[in-house]
Amino acid sequence: MRLEAPFIPDDEYVRFLNRQITRLHSLYFSLYADAAADSRHRFLSLKVEDLIERLSGLIGPSKYVLLNSRFHLPRDQFHPDSLKSVARRLHVLLDSGNLDGIVFADFYYLRALSDADPDLARRLEAVPSINCMADTFDKVAATIEGIVATGFGLPGKYVLDRSLNRNLKTLTEVVKRCRKAYPDMHLGLLANEGCLYQCPFKPAHDAQISLVHMDIHVDTYGVNRDLGCMRTLRERPHLLFKSPFIRPEDTGAYEDAVDFIKLSGRTLGPAFLRRVITAYIRGEYTGNLPALLDSMDWLAAEYHIPNHELPKDFHERMASCDKSCGECGDCRYLFATCAKKKEARLPDFR
Repeated sequence: MRLEAPFIPDDEYVRFLNRQITRLHSLYFSLYADAAADSRHRFLSLKVEDLIERLSGLIGPSKYVLLNSRFHLPRDQFHPDSLKSVARRLHVLLDSGNLDGIVFADFYYLRALSDADPDLARRLEAVPSINCMADTFDKVAATIEGIVATGFGLPGKYVLDRSLNRNLKTLTEVVKRCRKAYPDMHLGLLANEGCLYQCPFKPAHDAQISLVHMDIHVDTYGVNRDLGCMRTLRERPHLLFKSPFIRPEDTGAYEDAVDFIKLSGRTLGPAFLRRVITAYIRGEYTGNLPALLDSMDWLAAEYHIPNHELPKDFHERMASCDKSCGECGDCRYLFATCAKKKEARLPDFR
């Protein structure tokens, strides 16, 4: 199974990706520009020439820029200078051979960018973000119809909603209909996000990140710690097992369904990404399970859950679960028997 991996402009990480290049289906990355918002906080701005220098050595995988903020300021959708600034960067990447498409979540912005530069749109795929939450064929079809209504090209790939990772019957039905309707489109699943199952906080969380891009201060970490998913997991840590992650050992169960597995964690740094990609290439991981999960990596400091010691039928049990938690104690029992609480200690800053 090939992997879709995040690209970040770290030279050692780029060399690492090159060593795994035959296992990579595609790469996705921020535009690293003030005018371009995506679904994560912006920590860095880069000249497009510096971005190209690092991307150019990665030959083979398709490459996608993230313009997947949940929403944008309305003035940015009609502001020629803002749209042209983004379009210019995309043209430079495209002309250098380092861009196949954009990943988007906001249809207003997609249409505005198409209107601002029809030639650019014709040359690029428009790929729906996983946060479009395509958990039915009808959602996939409606999203693609929306893309057709713009000037952008059809997506060469589509990552289905993470909820389908634990609903194999529906996954099979959605994939079958997608293969028939869009035979050239590659399908993928997100493996290691590690968020709550059908997370009720996610729409608001995505919106808060969009607000940050508009220079409206929101402490998204503090909100999640005090009111959101982090508080939920501290109160009921066994819900980790209900999260629809796919362990490295279990990716083979999806080989007949999808073409690639997507990995996340681009804001957690190169060491995290190397650990995750290595584990999924090897198909095994003998460390602490939360240390593989993008949204739950912080739990690795509080609990040790040896991934390699989980029951051999872990995938079958989780993927066949009907989510009736009031009648089932599997996750609670599994956590009680597998997880060890770590002693509180100060971090070592040496």
